[in-house]
Amino acid sequence: MITMRKKSDSEISRRKFVGQMSCAAVGSTAFYSTLINLLATNQVSAQSLVPGSGHKALVCLFMNGGNDSYNMLVPREADEYSRYFDSRGKESDESMALSFEELLPITDSASGRAFGLHPTMTGMKSLFDSEELAFVCNAGTLVEPTTLQAFENRSARLPLGLFSHADQIMHWQTSTPDKRDSKGWLGRMADILNPINGNAKVSMNISLRGSNILQTGNSVIPYSITNEGAVDLQFYNDTDHAYFKGAVDSLLEQEYQNLLQRTYSKLTRNAIDLGIEFNDAVALGVPFSTEFPDSPYGNQLKMIARSIAANVPLGHTRQTFLANYHGWDTHNNHLAKHSELLADVSASVAAFWAAITEMGMQDQVVLFSASDFGRTLTSNGDGTDHGWGGNHFVLGGGLNGRRLYGEYPEDLGIGNNLDTGRGRLVPTISVDQYFAELALWMGADASDLSQMLPNIDRFYDVGSSQAPIGLWG
Repeated sequence: MITMRKKSDSEISRRKFVGQMSCAAVGSTAFYSTLINLLATNQVSAQSLVPGSGHKALVCLFMNGGNDSYNMLVPREADEYSRYFDSRGKESDESMALSFEELLPITDSASGRAFGLHPTMTGMKSLFDSEELAFVCNAGTLVEPTTLQAFENRSARLPLGLFSHADQIMHWQTSTPDKRDSKGWLGRMADILNPINGNAKVSMNISLRGSNILQTGNSVIPYSITNEGAVDLQFYNDTDHAYFKGAVDSLLEQEYQNLLQRTYSKLTRNAIDLGIEFNDAVALGVPFSTEFPDSPYGNQLKMIARSIAANVPLGHTRQTFLANYHGWDTHNNHLAKHSELLADVSASVAAFWAAITEMGMQDQVVLFSASDFGRTLTSNGDGTDHGWGGNHFVLGGGLNGRRLYGEYPEDLGIGNNLDTGRGRLVPTISVDQYFAELALWMGADASDLSQMLPNIDRFYDVGSSQAPIGLWG
């Protein structure tokens, strides 16, 4: 007679664990992608930095697809508006122009020039008027200072893949438009600044949109979270699947002889523990009561605000964040789509700043915008196409706000002295200058700029007493 041995509870749990691994662990792709975030180290030192020198956070709001920034910020001087209106199609069915009357009026406090914000941007108008927000005008990717004449006679070196989404997104993130690069400028900056974070386990570079080049350095890489926080292993903390946690812990506690198994087990254990530690730190952070829009940017910026509030329990003296949303490639139904997107940006940024203000951290946080490129001033019939130079906004950190920095073109007429065709404007400020200004605010030394921004010497004398743009004087 053959007797059947009764299976133990642990064996049943293990079988359930293995049987459900395909729908649990494989279904937790986002969790396993966070394993690579554990590679963040403190291998680079910065002699110019002093631990405990004060917390600062830099937030990049990326408009993926190319923001039509000359409808975000519009000239209101009579002659300037007239040329803008003509370029955008006048009153034809194909017009991309905003009417003069609907613009939200603002004034550059430095020049006295009159401008208008898109009518949906009431929140950002208030921030501009209160001198907390500024615009950086006609910025873009450049290999070297470039004029329209140099562009036309091909005497200037131009960014690789100019007007291409993939290439220009990469160049904005790497600040090396003359070559393909796998490291981003925020990543290189983190390599230098990260040592002042001491023994913080979570990377100072935190991404709301997964792995990215922008925040990837040689030793520091982004830590990926969601709008709700760090990614958990599916079912691991679910009381309805308590056996799963026990089975996972049992497997991870084993001593594996195989190097690959041993390494994978260790990384998985660390990823689980790090996620718990991150979420616990966020729960302990400084509370705020500000309501955020339930929208793509609103939900990301709310999580970023919570992560900034948790800088002390996280052990962070420096932090960077990436919020990103697609949808800005408006080749059709442009006016309606762009209005919806800008409304989200304005309301979400205003809520974010209200939360930062509620926490009393206005001087410790800077939010800045980025995008693939500007868009054509001319219409394609129902939308706009890929451009080059565009306008961007910077908020916070005690900057000199209510101002426009750089050169907003006085002539937006087609065929102006920056127009490469269809209103694609040659940038008059390089992304290098823009980013150098932000890096210096974060506490980087001018002598480190060339390491972060390899082409900066072509646009700015790092030994100069003058700032690259002058946002902070």
